[in-house]
Amino acid sequence: MSSISTPTSDFASAKPIQENKILIIWSFTSWLVVMNTTMFNVALPTVLSELSINSSMASWIVSGYSIAFAISTLTFSRLSDFIPISKLLLIGIAILGVSSILGFFASHFYLLLAARILQAAGAGAVPGLVVVLIRRYVPITRRGKAMSFITSAVSLAFGLGPVVGGAITQYLGWKYLFGITGLVVLFIPFFRKLLPKEKVKRGHFDLLGAILTALSVTGLLLFFSTFSYVILISTLVLSFILWKYLHKMETPFIQPNLLKNRQFLKLLFIGFTTFLTNFSTLFLLPIILTVVFKKEPAEVGLIIFPGAILGAIASQFIGRLIDRIGSVSLIITGQLLLFSGTIMMGLFSTTSPLSLLTIYIVFSIGFSTINSSISNEVTRILSIVEIGAGAGMTQLVQFFGGAFGVTLAGLMLTFQKGLLLELVYRNIFLSISFLIFCAMIMFYFYYRKVKFERII
Repeated sequence: MSSISTPTSDFASAKPIQENKILIIWSFTSWLVVMNTTMFNVALPTVLSELSINSSMASWIVSGYSIAFAISTLTFSRLSDFIPISKLLLIGIAILGVSSILGFFASHFYLLLAARILQAAGAGAVPGLVVVLIRRYVPITRRGKAMSFITSAVSLAFGLGPVVGGAITQYLGWKYLFGITGLVVLFIPFFRKLLPKEKVKRGHFDLLGAILTALSVTGLLLFFSTFSYVILISTLVLSFILWKYLHKMETPFIQPNLLKNRQFLKLLFIGFTTFLTNFSTLFLLPIILTVVFKKEPAEVGLIIFPGAILGAIASQFIGRLIDRIGSVSLIITGQLLLFSGTIMMGLFSTTSPLSLLTIYIVFSIGFSTINSSISNEVTRILSIVEIGAGAGMTQLVQFFGGAFGVTLAGLMLTFQKGLLLELVYRNIFLSISFLIFCAMIMFYFYYRKVKFERII
């Protein structure tokens, strides 16, 4: 039987919502959307061959999507401050559906890249708005369980992306990946019926701030891809202009007060390193399994699948634990699992496919634990008026971390050409584990302040 929740803000309708039904449908939508971010990893070698493009161009199919997805997520979250969630979500799904059709018929690289970026522009509505919905309508005693519905779908999608992508690429062709994502339009009637009826509020959207943010983020990633000092200087100038601009606007795209919230910034760094680790690992695993163990795309997906399933199942238990014991202990547990899994990846990644399968289970559970807990912790430390911008900024930083992780892994592969493969992958994973260790230190300072606040 569906739980009935009453709204927790004056923005919302007076009518309660059918909480469980909405969360289940949104979880399926999240599954399709997030899976779309990982399916192309396995398909990239085929795309590269069929479209006759080089590897650096092909990498932008993943990185370009991640950047657009992150900016879109923040945009939809900011718009939710004065535009109803239902309208924004339906617009996002419609854009995603149209761009999926465009991608299915893409026969040139730039058309394919455009389709992927448009997909991301629509897909960003899904993860950004669900946090706003939960914060606005779900009581705090059930938010952990609510977030676990979504994060379990996300965890499953991260792992199933290579499985589905590999099978479809091998047996049907990579263009049919767009067809899978396009199925998301089937959920439109359900959302129209179940989502709360909200009123439009007067507000202003900072378009220039959004453009400056997108250019700054893209420029930073381009610098790490090219090491061009011209791009670096241009990006620094743009970032300076953005910072000055944000302080002049009454309702800026990124709220400067959030950047002054040290506790929030600590959570952002932890989310950044978590997604960096997850994206880079999911980028490297198909390469290792293909290059070292000569596995076909479908086999690659099946090896990653057990970790994805167990990570998704764990998310359900994690959500209940969050409601009982809070997020802090679980973030510590997740970081320890992620750190251990990355260390083991570095030491045993070229031992056997079975080793990778087993280690990825530990890794996936760690990622699910941190992802669920961070999302819940953000809703706890931010006020109701900050949650839209805060949730969007969290998603922006997380997916930028993912894009940066793919870029970093690709660069390290290039720089280590000529070394033994065992050393190449060991160096990459141990370097990533150092970043996780830094995030663990950061969380120690976060926890110390939380503990102090509880004492006083």
